[in-house]
Amino acid sequence: MNLRSVSVRTHPPTGTAERPILARSGPGGFLRALLQSRLAGLGVAVLLVILFMAATADFLTPYDPNYQDYASLFQAPSALHPFGTDEIGRDVYSRVVYGSRISLEVGVIAVGIGLGVGVPLGLIAGYNGGLVDEGLMRLMDAMRAFPALVLALAITATLGPGIGNLMIAIGIVYIPTFARLVRGQAIAMRERDFVIAAKAIGGSPWRIMFRHIWPNITAPIIVQASLGIAFAILAEASLSFLGLGVRPPTASWGSMLLEGYQYLSTAPWLSLYPGVAIFIAVFGFNLLGDGLRQALDPRLKARGTA
Repeated sequence: MNLRSVSVRTHPPTGTAERPILARSGPGGFLRALLQSRLAGLGVAVLLVILFMAATADFLTPYDPNYQDYASLFQAPSALHPFGTDEIGRDVYSRVVYGSRISLEVGVIAVGIGLGVGVPLGLIAGYNGGLVDEGLMRLMDAMRAFPALVLALAITATLGPGIGNLMIAIGIVYIPTFARLVRGQAIAMRERDFVIAAKAIGGSPWRIMFRHIWPNITAPIIVQASLGIAFAILAEASLSFLGLGVRPPTASWGSMLLEGYQYLSTAPWLSLYPGVAIFIAVFGFNLLGDGLRQALDPRLKARGTA
């Protein structure tokens, strides 16, 4: 009796990289996996609402956020002013809506700075190892020795107040987080067969790092970036509340808290609405991060949905 030989291949061909999880599932499959969690769906809804507010602030707000109506000081919420007015007659609703722009801008750009610097440092440290890895990680450890908000406060105080300096400060704070995360993923990936094969055929270190390693470690970076935006929004509000963030009269949620806290007993709406906006935004991005983690990690998807 003749037996046919059956060849079973359990690993990718030598020298070829595995396809990243986003490429394997496709945009549609990834979105379905993300929305399987009801909490993740809520996070996506919050993000869409904030994006809509930021994009349509010029059209859907009844007043200019800096217009001062001295005949309407400390007006309680009403049909004319849904969130009331502040101590110089500015419409609180308009300022909350315009503040969403500042929060998103700070969150995205600050996380972008952290990614732009932290990812290459993490790849270099994880791929090379040895003294390069040791030196870079000790530098990251020195930065992480300070509480994140305290370090951001110190950098902002050194650079001076302003939205640009604020974004730089928060971005610097996030460099060690991304660097250490990427380094750990790169260490695990550099021993894979396709990386070893790329080295054997003479691939340059930069090509191997960015062509073979980086596409296969993006999933945890995406999750950390979404969580990082939540921290950046909170950090911007905290530093603006301390007077080191956005300069007046620009509307931001943190500066609105600073202006309204002294009137808590007589005009609580001045602090209530920007505080609720901060809470919803941070909560929504955290839910989004948890949903992304579940959608991008097959081990978590196997456990079921929330």
